[in-house]
Amino acid sequence: MDTAMRPPADTQGAQPKGFVAKLLADRHSVPFSIALHLVPGAAIVAVYAFIGAPMVRAMNFPIFLAWAIALAVVLFPLQLFLLWLGKKQTGRFTMKGVVHYRDKPVSRRKVLWLGAACLVWMTVVSLSLTPLDNIVYDWFFTWVDYQGAGPAGTAYLQGYPQELVLTTLLICAPFTGFTLPLLEEYYFRGFLLPRLPQLGKWAPFFNTFFFSVYHFWAPWTVLSKLVFLYPGVWLAWKKQDIRISIAMHPGSALLMTVVGVIALASGATSL
Repeated sequence: MDTAMRPPADTQGAQPKGFVAKLLADRHSVPFSIALHLVPGAAIVAVYAFIGAPMVRAMNFPIFLAWAIALAVVLFPLQLFLLWLGKKQTGRFTMKGVVHYRDKPVSRRKVLWLGAACLVWMTVVSLSLTPLDNIVYDWFFTWVDYQGAGPAGTAYLQGYPQELVLTTLLICAPFTGFTLPLLEEYYFRGFLLPRLPQLGKWAPFFNTFFFSVYHFWAPWTVLSKLVFLYPGVWLAWKKQDIRISIAMHPGSALLMTVVGVIALASGATSL
């Protein structure tokens, strides 16, 4: 376990108590960790249903924007919550001692090539596993009635004028294309994963599985997410360096967003 697991020496005399202490402990129980993995996903679905979807439908924008709003409404406060936990522990708003795997134990050069390999793996494999998502959706999840639900990655954007789709992607790009995946990495890989030492080598699988399930808005992608996310999560855990999974997850989201926007803007593709 990295040294960041221990609070600074000058704050050890006034350690947090109660629920805050339970959150900041070196170890989360399995049931507690499952809850911490899944509650944000439930909150995202609730915000989508009661705020995002009604707002976006009234604006007549693609429903993709509603999910982007829901993710932002939940994940930005979640990041502030992590900073608040840092304040409870150190006296200032910080992720130190809260979000781990940030001590950069791996050389920058090694992070670059490991991150690049994971990025390529995630991008290529996630696209190639679309047929698996189709099968799982057709067998088990046709009852899901979210607007635009379906295994196609562009399902939440289809049925709208091309210009409106492009406008929606440009609005969402800074968020869904990098920032929100980055916040997920801080929470799931930096906060939750290091606090499962009792699971040993199963910790990255546990984390990847429940991160996949957390995507309640696309349950048919759980199996494919396990395949294309696990290598980067395992490497981040093994090397205790979150930069690897950041390069994979937000990096892949950024790559696919940029390529998609360019393809739509240039007329190379259409929805």
